[in-house]
Amino acid sequence: MNGKALGLILLGFVAGAIGVLIFHQGVLLVMHAFGLVPFAPYAFDPTPPFGVPRVLSLAFWGGVWGIVLVWFMGRVRGADRLWVAIVFGGVLPSLVGMFVVTPLKGGAITLGAAMMLRAFVINGAWGLGTALTYRAARRVAS
Repeated sequence: MNGKALGLILLGFVAGAIGVLIFHQGVLLVMHAFGLVPFAPYAFDPTPPFGVPRVLSLAFWGGVWGIVLVWFMGRVRGADRLWVAIVFGGVLPSLVGMFVVTPLKGGAITLGAAMMLRAFVINGAWGLGTALTYRAARRVAS
């Protein structure tokens, strides 16, 4: 792997983690304040199996998804638009969360419209934040 690819992976990870800490959790904060979601942002309750604080676990997985989003934005023609990042974030992580992560953790798959809309908004905000962070970092680097 060359230095440019490694730099892109690192940038994607950092952009995705920042997207979680500022945008994802920021939208969650607003939604929680208005009673739209029952769970609070910036939660430090331990997540199984390693007991990592929830917000740090989310930031890690946001970083992993950030690598995918940054790769997608750079490889697919026209995918560097912000609306694409919002749709990418709103759809892909939400579907994986509902159909892969929830069953792996022993939960039931629920497809309520309100839950899906909340997931789209929260994860779409992550996508937007990740794309904006990535764009800003690219400008600073060049």
